[in-house]
Amino acid sequence: MPQLIDGVWMTGEVAASETRDGAFHREPTRFRRWLTADGGPVAPEILTPEFHAPGATVPATLPAVAGRYRLYVAYICPWASRTLIWRKLKGLDAVIPITVADPELGEEGWSFRDPDGRSRDPVEGIGALHELYTRADPRYTGKVSVPVLWDTVERTIVNNESADIVRMLDGAFDGLTGNRVVLYPEPLRPTIDAWNARIYPALNNGVYRAGFARTQRAYETAFDEVFAMLAALEAHLATSRYLAGEHLTEADWRLFVTLVRFDAAYFGAFKCNLRRIVDHPALSGYLRELYRWPGIAETVNIDHIKRGYYSIRHINPTGIVPKGPALDFAAPHDRDRLPGRGLWMRG
Repeated sequence: MPQLIDGVWMTGEVAASETRDGAFHREPTRFRRWLTADGGPVAPEILTPEFHAPGATVPATLPAVAGRYRLYVAYICPWASRTLIWRKLKGLDAVIPITVADPELGEEGWSFRDPDGRSRDPVEGIGALHELYTRADPRYTGKVSVPVLWDTVERTIVNNESADIVRMLDGAFDGLTGNRVVLYPEPLRPTIDAWNARIYPALNNGVYRAGFARTQRAYETAFDEVFAMLAALEAHLATSRYLAGEHLTEADWRLFVTLVRFDAAYFGAFKCNLRRIVDHPALSGYLRELYRWPGIAETVNIDHIKRGYYSIRHINPTGIVPKGPALDFAAPHDRDRLPGRGLWMRG
């Protein structure tokens, strides 16, 4: 995959840092500042796990100000979709504007161009996301990924780690919006953290480990973990409305972004083809319930998802995008048979 090397955009198979012994290893994100309501220190208990590792430093902070920050996202990307979901559930549409990338990944990576080649980005006027990275760090080396939380005042990247960004959005702007939804409620944090720790390596990232594997052994290891995790989730959700019980939480939405892409992209493009999500009764009903949650369908663009994943040439050299599958996320579900109280509300 293309990447920046010492501030220079390089195309071709240059991102060897994510492939070792034929297996895919996701490169860590580099920009990790944090937003708080007033720019003061971030509460340690909401920091993501990397900040609790030995030797980790507390992130620098910035104040949550309406209109100051912009999200650069792509509908095909599950990590970017996390931030779109939080933006919707937290009522931040008017507070944090977005710039959406083109679905296809071409020679410039994530791009923002009209058919005539002009930039669609109203703030920085970039044609490709790598331009934003070199404005933040002219000597940047590494992958160029979405989402990006951009500071229009300092003209730099605040954070490009979705797990951090959603935790910020969960509370930093509440004083401005009055929003009472809480996606990481304190009483459920141990359960949420436990599910996140299981689902991320085996499923969220597991589909990528399968799709980007360069050896049969690496592929089969990832494949087996993906479907073992799906089996465990199917068993749990057969008797539990949501992952943490009766409330929808961060863990559910982090799972949702993978499930909603699975049958359209991961099953075919990433060779995760043992079973589809629709073949799992509990998971498919759960997926339909979450998809139909107010505002969530607006964050999902199946056309972009298919065009994006099937544009990755080293996994689909012809670039042909399949016409199927037929998906009906609006179909009825039976999740109401299980006790549930929806989103956790503060106060």
